[in-house]
Amino acid sequence: MENMKTYSHEEMLDRVIGKKGTPRRDAMEDELQSFLIGEAIRQARKEKNLTQEQLGKLMGVKRAQISRIEKGHNLTISTIIKAFKAMQVPASFSFGNTSLALC
Repeated sequence: MENMKTYSHEEMLDRVIGKKGTPRRDAMEDELQSFLIGEAIRQARKEKNLTQEQLGKLMGVKRAQISRIEKGHNLTISTIIKAFKAMQVPASFSFGNTSLALC
């Protein structure tokens, strides 16, 4: 059997999606980050035993908007902050040298 070369996760991403800084790789990483934020909101909502409808009422939006947020769509900093504040869930964000803490 021939020796097979093994690749790190980063090497595979470089080969399949592109190197960091390329448009395709940046788009994939942005989409992943949005998904993870939406998932964090969904998990926090479930831990608070809230339905999407209930969270929507707390935020002043419809259930369909909560569904989109949890899927990582329509995310803005304002929306993320509003969701965590509505659920009274402590969250913090760092942007370079600036940090923002909620609740």
